[in-house]
Amino acid sequence: MDLFWKHSVSNMIPFRPTWRCLLGIFCSGLGMLVLFITSTGRHMNFAATLRHFPVLPSCPKTSPLISGPIDVTVPLELSLEEVEKENNFVELGGRYRPPYCVARYRTAIIIPFRNRDLHLKIFLHYIHPLLQRQQLNYGIYVINQAGNYSFNRAKLMNVGFWEAMLEETWDCVFFHDVDLIPEDDRNIYICDDNPKHASIAVNKFNYILPYSTCFGGVSALTPSQFYRINGFPNNYWGWGGEDDDVATRVFLAGMKISRPAQHIGRYKMIKHQSDLGNTPNPKRFDMIAKTKQTWMKDGWSTTEYKVISKEYHPLYTNITVNIGTIDGLQSSQKATHETGK
Repeated sequence: MDLFWKHSVSNMIPFRPTWRCLLGIFCSGLGMLVLFITSTGRHMNFAATLRHFPVLPSCPKTSPLISGPIDVTVPLELSLEEVEKENNFVELGGRYRPPYCVARYRTAIIIPFRNRDLHLKIFLHYIHPLLQRQQLNYGIYVINQAGNYSFNRAKLMNVGFWEAMLEETWDCVFFHDVDLIPEDDRNIYICDDNPKHASIAVNKFNYILPYSTCFGGVSALTPSQFYRINGFPNNYWGWGGEDDDVATRVFLAGMKISRPAQHIGRYKMIKHQSDLGNTPNPKRFDMIAKTKQTWMKDGWSTTEYKVISKEYHPLYTNITVNIGTIDGLQSSQKATHETGK
């Protein structure tokens, strides 16, 4: 903001021809507007105000702010308050729009979550600046599974898709593990013509794709692609299997998996111990083998859940949900979404 203010003042021109006077008054007034807005509160910011001005140009197709590889470290002493201070342009709920141009792309980030507060803090520290350099209109949604029953990553991602689309018509939805940090901002968080597997090279696997149909970690689909594969399966309780199920759905729907270049789709996984309630699913291989018979019956169109709370934090929207158990939700807790409703 200081640079913009100085630029405005320095371009004020003494009264000579009328058009120069008007230009000076306009620049000075705009500078005063910026100063006033930035002094009135964190969430009443310049970005929000400029959206009402019809003069903003579209952002360039390729952002000039992209710089390439990122040196990812794990700042254990970093506080969430410090991360908030680093991101003054982020609005309540983790929403952001470029302040000086109109974004070409609108992307929602969905994070299936439970008991990963340290990882979330580090993730937010890196992901917000990266998405801002890419000049995206974006929002971050943390979908928190309530209770202690086995973790269900895929069902939480179905819930996240529903809840995010209720707030805005997103062009693209990224489904993102909280412990994966992108290492290159040329890995653009927008969708492709086919479902995208963004985390092609993870340090845990020596930056090599584990197998050709891998779809885990970080993936992205347009809403139409999501509907076409019937979203994610709801019946994978515990660790493993759901990503291979989704990859099979992609092929069954007549699409293929898109990926960035290996040197760009690099991620660092934050080390952690195995989660309680997320032990390997012993039935996962049998379930994957039956995907061809189950994918149209089990997916986003049959997702049952109950929203317990929705909280708009400075850097993200937290949605805590009851997704039941392998036996489903209790009748008094059902919140079933059906296609078309």
